[in-house]
Amino acid sequence: MQRPPPEDFLLKETKPHLGGGKISGDKLTSTYDLVEQMQYLYVRVQKAKDLPGKDVTGSCDPYVEVKMGNYKGSTRHFEKKTNPEWNQVFAFSKDRIQASVLEVTVKDKDVVKDDFIGHVLFDLNEIPKRVPPDSPLAPQWYRLVDRKSDKAKGELMLAVWMGTQADEAFPEAWHSDAATVSGADALSNIRSKVYLSPKLWYLRVNVIEAQDLQPTDKGRYPEVFVKAILGNQAMRTRVSQSRTINPIWNEDLMFVAAEPFEEPLILSVEDRVAPNKEEMLGRCAIPLQMIERRLDHKPVNTRWFNIEKHVVVMEGEKKKEIKFASRIHMRVCLEGGYHVLDESTHYSSDLRPTAKQLWKSSIGVLELGILNAQGLMPMKTKDGRGTTDAYCVAKYGQKWVRTRTIIDSFTPRWNEQYTWEVFDPSTVITIGVFDNCHLHSGDKAGGSKDSRIGKVRIRLSTLETDRVYTHSYPLLVLHQNGVKKMGEIHLAVRFTCSSLLNMMHMYSHPLLPKMHYIHPLTVSQLDSLRHQATQVVSMRLSRAEPPLRKEIVEYMLDVGSHMWSMRRSKANFFRIMGVLSGLIAVGKWFDQICNWKNPITTVLIHILFIILVMYPELILPTIFLYLFLIGVWYYRWRPRHPPHMDTRLSHADSAHPDELDEEFDTFPTTRSSDIVRMRYDRLRSIAGRIQTVVGDLATQGERLQSLLSWRDPRATALFVIFCLVAAIVLYVTPFQVVALLTGIYVLRHPRFRHKLPSVPLNFFRRLPARTDCML
Repeated sequence: MQRPPPEDFLLKETKPHLGGGKISGDKLTSTYDLVEQMQYLYVRVQKAKDLPGKDVTGSCDPYVEVKMGNYKGSTRHFEKKTNPEWNQVFAFSKDRIQASVLEVTVKDKDVVKDDFIGHVLFDLNEIPKRVPPDSPLAPQWYRLVDRKSDKAKGELMLAVWMGTQADEAFPEAWHSDAATVSGADALSNIRSKVYLSPKLWYLRVNVIEAQDLQPTDKGRYPEVFVKAILGNQAMRTRVSQSRTINPIWNEDLMFVAAEPFEEPLILSVEDRVAPNKEEMLGRCAIPLQMIERRLDHKPVNTRWFNIEKHVVVMEGEKKKEIKFASRIHMRVCLEGGYHVLDESTHYSSDLRPTAKQLWKSSIGVLELGILNAQGLMPMKTKDGRGTTDAYCVAKYGQKWVRTRTIIDSFTPRWNEQYTWEVFDPSTVITIGVFDNCHLHSGDKAGGSKDSRIGKVRIRLSTLETDRVYTHSYPLLVLHQNGVKKMGEIHLAVRFTCSSLLNMMHMYSHPLLPKMHYIHPLTVSQLDSLRHQATQVVSMRLSRAEPPLRKEIVEYMLDVGSHMWSMRRSKANFFRIMGVLSGLIAVGKWFDQICNWKNPITTVLIHILFIILVMYPELILPTIFLYLFLIGVWYYRWRPRHPPHMDTRLSHADSAHPDELDEEFDTFPTTRSSDIVRMRYDRLRSIAGRIQTVVGDLATQGERLQSLLSWRDPRATALFVIFCLVAAIVLYVTPFQVVALLTGIYVLRHPRFRHKLPSVPLNFFRRLPARTDCML
């Protein structure tokens, strides 16, 4: 029996002050209700006019500096412009405000020291409050004053107000949390953003045949194959069995394509003239925009495509280009009836087909409030001390969200709320926490990677509808030296169902679109295509601005989950044993009944057995009634919390250091030959035991087959005679009598039992299997 996980690794229910306290039972009634309200001082710097010239030439290079206590933010500067327009918003967290005066200063950019033009001062107590969804506050013109509070030349258009993170200006605002960050790229990299995964299609290329190929060597039979390339994906057919200039393949190649389509499908027909040497016989490029889209399993029309080969020959002193045109016969289509798997099938957040025409209506809404984190570990060193710049990424369906980065805090407060449409309850939302390593000018764009702090998964079907779940989830990461808690993330989750009937009806639908069952892809195809899909998604999202980097996308999509792990293998074995434990317990209980360990219970079982035999129509109703009563009884102990990462179930807390080192090793391995030899021998030992078990299962199945195969003529003759006698006896004997006698024999008292195996078991074990024929 497994020990309970440490208290520190458990889920904790919390009671945050959500939505400003507008709570009615489990339901919240405000619009921005799954987060704690955070007060901000907003300053919108719109534009300026009639600014005085400060340079020798009589012009100025103006910018605005907004200062609140120790926090200071600046707009971009304009060169030689006296009427600039900035339209930038600054947000100062009220929790960090330590001053009573807001100072907005217009300055002239200079090489040595920036010149002061004028400023506007605001008393914090006089700034108006604005509660969304109020109309936005209109900016006003303010006269600039000098340091002596006398009128200065120029005016500045501003809007200043107190608001919350629900304000529409919040996402694009400069935040006081980012006061230490400089540079437009770095500032862009800390803001909250919403990303959309590219729309993915399966591209099916059915290569049928080619005609009129022109190999260079006419005296040999060509060994022709087709190579297809789409972006970074490359596949090839087998060598055609018909070794002529008109080869035939009739073979499918599958790719993953992403909208908008940027690269064409490039096909080349090649002849293998020698080992590791191919000659191109023709080539063509097919734009994906021209390819037919298929929504069902009906075959698309075939097409002939011209493939061209250009050869340069010398005629005297002149070069002459000769073009050969052959043809290739193909059926090419974009498959819209499949769901392109880019996530692990165990954690899918979307199961819809690619084609929007096949989508069903949504069944509800998922709302996520990312509140805060506690006790984060230092992820890097800055100025000789540990620091963390944390942000969250949440992924559900095609929509990815990224919170703003909280600079230099082990207890960051985000309080950001996001919403997704839900089309299937059997889906999972994934929330990851990361450390931003791309904020400072010293970091090269590709030189550092954002560090993983932890990940949380929540399956929607485990949530009650319309209930607000507020829990603190442990952020657990497995390192080479064991499992480690990196902190906790505080989330608020609500799954709202628009139609209970539609959601209940979803449980009768297949998980994946029907094309996966009508025209299924092989397991190896799905593995390869999923790898291609994750690469396409990570490449596209890494090109967004700011980029959602490759290491983030791969961690969220569980790219490495298919790699061998001794720890996972043990965990899965014990999961199977946990599933079978119920059957094993029933078997032990029945054995105790048969051996009369508790005579009263055994007598009661005899009575129940006789009743069911005499009235067989009661058997099925009794079973279903029993299951109903068990289900109602267990309702009292139903789970009240979402599931979370379990270190005991994962065997993360008891894994051997060498097993963890093997799990984190690269592929191919980078370890020394001695370590690899030891691990290989260990793997052979484990595989040998698995091989023995599989062989034993095959033996039992072959013995069943040999009952009627006459491989052992005496055993088959005995079985055939037994079947004849049994048929006659069962025909003339009422079924109740047979069942009664069989049951009483099975439940007989131990004094009538023998320790030797029974006759049927002895007979079965003597049957031949095909083990003798194995080398």
